[in-house]
Amino acid sequence: MERTRLSQDIIETCLEMTHLGLNQGTAGNISVRYKDGMLITPSGIPYERLTENMIVFVDKNGNFEDGKVPSSEWRFHLAVYQTRPDMNAVVHNHAIYCTAVSILNRPIPAIHYMIAAAGGNTIPCAPYATFGTRELSEHVVAALRDRKATLLQHHGLIACEENLEKALWLAHEVEVLARLYINTLSVTDSVPVLNDAAIAVVLEKFKTYGLRVEK
Repeated sequence: MERTRLSQDIIETCLEMTHLGLNQGTAGNISVRYKDGMLITPSGIPYERLTENMIVFVDKNGNFEDGKVPSSEWRFHLAVYQTRPDMNAVVHNHAIYCTAVSILNRPIPAIHYMIAAAGGNTIPCAPYATFGTRELSEHVVAALRDRKATLLQHHGLIACEENLEKALWLAHEVEVLARLYINTLSVTDSVPVLNDAAIAVVLEKFKTYGLRVEK
């Protein structure tokens, strides 16, 4: 797909993420795989002010275009593409309920069968590291080895998928799960969960479930 179209898709996804209530201000960032690297949102620019020529290309070695500054989180975006060849889009945000669970430093357990949308029986919580660091990238890679989404301790959420539409859908779904988890924790700390056998059945069904990539 041409760069202009991908850049516009990134901007539209950013605006939709805000519309869905998944992000605030200039927090969060979005990228797509492109050539030998990626296209990613710039640092510190409100989404409503973004234009296509502001989207930054970062190559596989972490080099970016002169006169442009990528999101401070570009390292973990690039790390996802380098370690997950099946993923073509990454969405990161500071969604309220996901961030609340991340502050508790807990994974989201199998409280609902839709947990399987992220590829397993939990949404993990990667250990804390300062934003934008190589250390944080390493934690992200470990958490996403067999998942499509992870919480970041005291930080937020990352979701990755085969395209932007699916990545945003997954980010929204995980926020719904986080809200359910926070609400049930207000009743009991021993939240009932589905067993691994039940989730295994859903994981198999999810192989043919969800949004399709247009041909």
